[in-house]
Amino acid sequence: MKQTALNEAYFFEGPISIMLISFAALIIGLVILVISSDKFITHSALIAKKLAISPIVIGFTLVALGTSAPEMVVSAIAALDQSPEIAIGNVFGSNIANIGLVFGATLFISAIPVKQGLAFKEVPILLGVTVLAGLLIIDGNLTLIDGVVLIVAFIVALYLLLRSSKNLEDELTQDLPDGDTNTLVSSVIVLVGLTALIGSSKLLVWGATGIATTLGVSELIIGLTIVAIGTSLPELAASVTSAVKGHHDIAVGNILGSNLFNLATVLPFPAIIAPSLLSDDVLSRDYWWMLGTTVALIGLILFFRKQQSSSIPKWCGYPLLGSYFIYLAYLYVNTLTL
Repeated sequence: MKQTALNEAYFFEGPISIMLISFAALIIGLVILVISSDKFITHSALIAKKLAISPIVIGFTLVALGTSAPEMVVSAIAALDQSPEIAIGNVFGSNIANIGLVFGATLFISAIPVKQGLAFKEVPILLGVTVLAGLLIIDGNLTLIDGVVLIVAFIVALYLLLRSSKNLEDELTQDLPDGDTNTLVSSVIVLVGLTALIGSSKLLVWGATGIATTLGVSELIIGLTIVAIGTSLPELAASVTSAVKGHHDIAVGNILGSNLFNLATVLPFPAIIAPSLLSDDVLSRDYWWMLGTTVALIGLILFFRKQQSSSIPKWCGYPLLGSYFIYLAYLYVNTLTL
């Protein structure tokens, strides 16, 4: 009887307390994420305008690199802890989430215009790096040489992108916000916003993980869902905020750029720090699902570029989101059969 009372006390004071703290962290992280992403996008756009740089280039570099920082941190720590598959799964899972969850949710806000340059520069670059990553891991190994090749590919891709940035149409910058904010001030705000984005996303992941652990969800499910989704939260916040503000080029560039950064700058972490054999699931399931969603996104861009409106309509968000939830269900069923 006494032991039963102790167990009940632990239940009401231990797990419940952890649940409340985790839930509070989840809410606080979400609020900070929304506010910081708003400031981050606004002042990134102002910097782009003042420097006469296309917003899609800003989305493909500054915004994409910044919002890929959580993936970099998680992958680096996992590789240092000799757990390279966590890092590899985070990269592929985040890329799948960026297209299915992030781009799908962004389309719920607004139809996304497809610029001419997008189909001839950013799209081929991302597809090329995605195929290259597949060719490098097809032998079932992720090696130091693979990591170096991916980094070189990223440098080449970034050079090709920036080389043609001055030739982009002037209409890309016409919707940027007006303002007399000093470039230095905007840069500081961007850095503060970026720091808050990363910190709030980590807080969100911590809170969600605490809730899942308290509820008894397996660590594998947490890793396949919460970690991948959590590290994609900055992309989700940045892209949705961009769409709300009408900065569609930053929204599209952020998603394409984040996936490129994940493959060419995050995937090299486990390759260089902890070269290893890959599991069969990575080769037979996750990579091919990532490639499939990437090809689907490219298909949407190429198809609707030729239409009269030259925009990807809002209804396309439904099948994209649906494909992501099917992927999560597939992972869950596979986990139950292990």
